[in-house]
Amino acid sequence: MKHSAPKNYDHLQISLHWLMALLIIAGFILAWVFDDMPLSPDKFKMINWHKWTGITVLGLFFVRFGYKLLRGTPVVDPELPAIQRKLALGVHHLLYFLMFLLPVVGWLMSSAKGFSVVYFGVFKLPDLIAKNEQIGNWLVSAHELIAYTLLALIVLHVAGAIKHQLIDKDGTLARMLPFLNHK
Repeated sequence: MKHSAPKNYDHLQISLHWLMALLIIAGFILAWVFDDMPLSPDKFKMINWHKWTGITVLGLFFVRFGYKLLRGTPVVDPELPAIQRKLALGVHHLLYFLMFLLPVVGWLMSSAKGFSVVYFGVFKLPDLIAKNEQIGNWLVSAHELIAYTLLALIVLHVAGAIKHQLIDKDGTLARMLPFLNHK
């Protein structure tokens, strides 16, 4: 059953967008902070918070993606030049893919390094692969590369939103920040 695309994002889509944005930013901040810390209980605490943040993003990804499939999303403005429409869709698809891939690779990395993920210190998640230092080291590099790719896409996404707001003045940003819609 094909349904028509909604005109705007609804409250759940907007809430999930901003909640995931905050969690992803928190995950980056935690990683940057604990990366420079000496080995200590505080470093392990921050690493756990980072893992919990990633697993939460992964869970919310499934909620968000499932809801997107059910409800649909507004179409990209058809008046935009074709290259801008393709770029917008490409960035969105890559953002979704990396919001899934980054926490999965982090979980795989933890498993390969021999450190299980214990969600909020209560629920031990299954190790996805057996302990293997060589694979673990490779996954560390992959996790970092994916993280920086995600960060670059986020910067591109934000730059596009700002361009639409300040230069194009086309109301695109108001779809995720409804208070900007002053019609």
